[in-house]
Formats: sequence, C-alpha cells, structure tokens
Amino acid sequence: MLLLLLTSALLTIADPAGDALGDGGYILPSQPGVTADALDIRSFSAVPDGEGMRFTVSFGQMGNPWNAPSGFSAGVTDIFIKAGPGGRVELADTGLRARSGGWQYHLRVTGYGSTLEQSVDGGNQEGVQPLAAPVVGIDGTELVIDSAVPAGRYAYWVTSSVYTPLSADGVLRPTGSTGPGSLQTGRADAPTPVDVLAPAEDTRAFTDSTLAPVGKTRDQTSVILAGLGALGLLLTVGATVFARRRA
Repeated sequence: MLLLLLTSALLTIADPAGDALGDGGYILPSQPGVTADALDIRSFSAVPDGEGMRFTVSFGQMGNPWNAPSGFSAGVTDIFIKAGPGGRVELADTGLRARSGGWQYHLRVTGYGSTLEQSVDGGNQEGVQPLAAPVVGIDGTELVIDSAVPAGRYAYWVTSSVYTPLSADGVLRPTGSTGPGSLQTGRADAPTPVDVLAPAEDTRAFTDSTLAPVGKTRDQTSVILAGLGALGLLLTVGATVFARRRA
C-alpha cells in the first residue's frame, strides 16, 4: 500500500517492497552483481531546507558494485518535480511519460555525480538549463539529496534504474541480450527504470509507459481560478434573485 503523509512542511511516501524488477520479468546484470534490494525504492520524502529542498530516497539496500567513492553505485535515481502549470510530459530518457501534468525540475543522482536541470519554457526538449548540482550523501540505506529546487509543495515522479559507467549518462538500458552485463527484458520498448514510486496496484508504468505523479498533484493556480469562477457564479445568481425580488 502506498502511504502518503502531507503537511505544509513534509511529504513522505512509502513504496511497496520487492518490486524492483520492472514488470516482474526484468533480469538484472550479474557482472557486476546488482541486487534487486539495492534498486528497490522503499520510501521518498521531501522537506524544505532553507531556500532549497531536501529529498530522501530509501532503498532496501545501499549497494556499491562499482566501488564508487561516494559509497553507492548500484542505481540511478531520477526525481521529476512539478512546480507549476504545464511542464514536460516526457520523463527525460526513462521511456516513461507523465500520466498527467509535466515537470519543471529534474534531478538525476548517481554515485559518480548528480545533476539538476530546469525546464525553461515547457516546450521542446531543448528548453532546459542546468542548475547547481545537488549535494548527495548516504545515511544507512537512504540517499539524502540537498538541492537548489526552491522550497515549496510539489508533485513528484521518482524512478530507479540500473547504473553503468559504460553509457554516456550512466544508465543501463533494457535489452534482449543475455550477456552478464545486460539488463534483460522480453519487451523491445521496455522502460529503463526497474522500479517507480507508485502503489502496488498501479502497474501502468510497465504496460503503457505512463507514471502518475504523487504529492501535490493539482496546480494551486487552477484551484484558485476555479474557486473564483464558482464565487462569481454565486454572486451572479444572488444578484439575479435579488433583482427579481425587488421587481
């Protein structure tokens, strides 16, 4: 069960354990050996930290098969953040799309370096700009990520993929190959992540390649405009009734 706790200061979401094999048929590489627990998202939290945001992603295990100095190197963690109306629908190069809304910020965390980029126009894929790289540390089985994302309440898409130093972006993509260093799947267009932040019953990431956001999933602007529209309608109706009674 997906557990959601939302206050003005903190968002905490628990993710099902034991689901870090994509649609259930992904076979993880054996050279170097990567355990499913090291890729298995167990929880995600977001909290304002000064003017920025601190994100914490917990895993079943903190793996370091590539012996990174950072102490972790099993996975690539992507955090997409909806901070306002519009945004990008494609969740970067994960092979997934946002089921609703779109992102304005994208964090990618690996044991060999992490990045933060911002969508500057919500249009074509070239409209992104790099921001200050996040500061990442580990606490037991948790990644603690301090970022320059402005403090606020947002919606999120979170994914976990397999790391490899043999690709330009550090992501090991699914393939039909049976080699020991391959991420094997039976689907040609399988998404890159092996786990996503979603309820156990929501498997659409691996059936139609869409992922629903969690957290503040409604634009505050839309809510305010809807409320003002309803208020205006009530005032109009009230004024009409009052005029008829006077007549």
